[in-house]
Amino acid sequence: AACIVILAYGGYLTTTLPIDVFPDLDRPRVVILTECPGMSSEEVETLITYPIETAILGANGVEDVRSQSSQGMNVIYIEFSWQTEPRYARQIVSERLANVPMPPGIRPIMTPQASIMGQILHVGVHRRKGPQGGTLTPIGQTGLLAERTGKEGKPVLTVWNPVNRNDPDLWQKVQVQNPDWEPADLGRQVSFVWNKRSYDVVFPTPLEERMDLRTTADWLIRPRLLKLSGIAEVIVMGGDEKQYQVLVDPIKLQEYNVSLQQVEAAVQANNLNTSGGFILSGQTERPVRVIGRLGALTNDVLEELRKAPVKMNGDRAVLLNDVARIEEGPAPKRGDASIDGQAGVVITIVKQPHADTRKLTDDVMAALQDAEVSLPADIVINTKLFKLKSFIDRGIYYVEEALVIGAVLVVIVLFLFLLNLRTTFITLTAIPLSLVITTLVFRIVGLITGVELSINVMTLGGIAVAIGELVDDAIVDVENIFRRLGENNLSPDPKPAIVVVFDASREIRSAIIFGTAVVVLAFMPLFALSGVEGRLFVPLGVAYIVSILASLLVSLSVTPVLSYYLLPQAKATHDHQDGRLLRILKWGAGFQIRFSMRRAGVLLILTWALVGVSVWELSKLGADFLPKFDEGSVQINVTLPGGSSLKASNEASSLIDAQLVKMQKSKNNPSGPILHFFRRTGRAERDEHAQPVNVGEYILTMNPEADYQRDKFLETL
Repeated sequence: AACIVILAYGGYLTTTLPIDVFPDLDRPRVVILTECPGMSSEEVETLITYPIETAILGANGVEDVRSQSSQGMNVIYIEFSWQTEPRYARQIVSERLANVPMPPGIRPIMTPQASIMGQILHVGVHRRKGPQGGTLTPIGQTGLLAERTGKEGKPVLTVWNPVNRNDPDLWQKVQVQNPDWEPADLGRQVSFVWNKRSYDVVFPTPLEERMDLRTTADWLIRPRLLKLSGIAEVIVMGGDEKQYQVLVDPIKLQEYNVSLQQVEAAVQANNLNTSGGFILSGQTERPVRVIGRLGALTNDVLEELRKAPVKMNGDRAVLLNDVARIEEGPAPKRGDASIDGQAGVVITIVKQPHADTRKLTDDVMAALQDAEVSLPADIVINTKLFKLKSFIDRGIYYVEEALVIGAVLVVIVLFLFLLNLRTTFITLTAIPLSLVITTLVFRIVGLITGVELSINVMTLGGIAVAIGELVDDAIVDVENIFRRLGENNLSPDPKPAIVVVFDASREIRSAIIFGTAVVVLAFMPLFALSGVEGRLFVPLGVAYIVSILASLLVSLSVTPVLSYYLLPQAKATHDHQDGRLLRILKWGAGFQIRFSMRRAGVLLILTWALVGVSVWELSKLGADFLPKFDEGSVQINVTLPGGSSLKASNEASSLIDAQLVKMQKSKNNPSGPILHFFRRTGRAERDEHAQPVNVGEYILTMNPEADYQRDKFLETL
């Protein structure tokens, strides 16, 4: 009964343990990011990097400080010893930063604490093409979409009802009357009648589309994701950030005798709400507020900016509109992105250390689905660009497959040698019980240390290595009990079965314990590894040793009890003869031993020769930290000559996009090797991975259903 309870509870715990690719490799690290607009690389290094590095070096626990100084930006990576608590490390850095002198307007910030394998998901946000390949835009609050097709100068309007937003082929066409295009707008504005009501639709320009996508990502999607527990950062890249721009005319400034500082002060002064105190009325009071923030009353920020006074020239106020052009426009950017060859926004979700990647990915997917429902049907949230969870599931699946194959082979071998279902069953109980006990130990260690151990490739690998040895102790125990019961049945004065089982189990107990101790000691050197190697391979040794010790516990407790209940009445215990396979193997082993003893010298020489050849071949093998992994994706790095602009990088990327689209899976190319791809060029705001605008990267998600070989595909690329 106790075993059944342990199996049930352990099975439940197995489903609740976090699952990841590798063990926790997060070294305590703090990243400092400093935006330095207008500074050259040399100025950033002299005024920003050097003072911060000087303040950080020598701090308690700091082992390494690396920095990257580029135009307008500085990134400093501070690594602490493995024993340092992350919160303590951040506190040390915060205290040191407080005393670092910085130029006016410059403020270094610490990026959120993130995992070394923190980028768990890349999400693309882009506009969908219409069923006829045209441009889509929503029609007010109707839920309908307008599509513009046709040649330039001869636009054609089609109105759709997106009954299934994810499948444009199922959209229903809506009949409208009197479509009338505004000729002055070159096919941008159209009016029509539907349901006895008149509608005006304005199709956005490419720039407006990019600004709308970025606004949607920054103000709708990103806040929803940051609310989730376990999220460290949500990095948005691509599109164009909308801003109100005051484009000053130097000639007008001179004409009206206005300085640039006065223009800046006027913008700040006319965008501020202040308090006017209180009005007392009897026993009550009412607060007085001076509403001055732009757009607070009229929602027309541009018009209010144009009317903002800058200075007085005599009896006339000089307005901002007199010395500058006020308009909405894109903010200067140092990075861009695209999805499947079209402009869009790439959102990178970064997890916190120790967060469960698979559970967090499911939470993010659910949040993105909720966000997509509130968006117009022409906006697509593509969650198939890259998911770390897919790589985890694939790796865990292969290891679990190896575990199942190993267990099946153990069953087959046991039955062939023992030729008895009862002894096979008793022996096999060691496998599930040992695995469940290992899971319980993992949970107990997590409760004690506060860091929950995860199921990963290394821990499963340790269990896979031990799977054949989990039954060793049980085999020795049950075989000796089985043999002693047979001898007892042939005895003229048989003893009680419980005495025979107890004596037989006690007889080989010391041998089982010493044998297990030797195996455990063989894995102890793994615990001498330090650094990343230790963090990676120690969990393998822990899983192996814990499962082996669990099998020892099972063989000393559960195996004798099951043997007492199942074996004394078995007919096989009355047959003292070994099985046929075992008799054949014994005969073969005896012949081999006699042959070897007669030719001992030749065999020793041959053995040492094989050892020498093996050592020679081993010395010629290459070495690597980890084997190559097939993550189901391919990364392409694109680098233009230094000094190339972001526009030049985008133009070069468009040529690459055209080639990748030809290799992408589609209705006309169902066997295309590429499922989706996205590009990131330069860097995003608040992103520690700083790259110049002449450097970009592609991530290609491969089609698992396509028949392709990775090496040949890379040669084709």
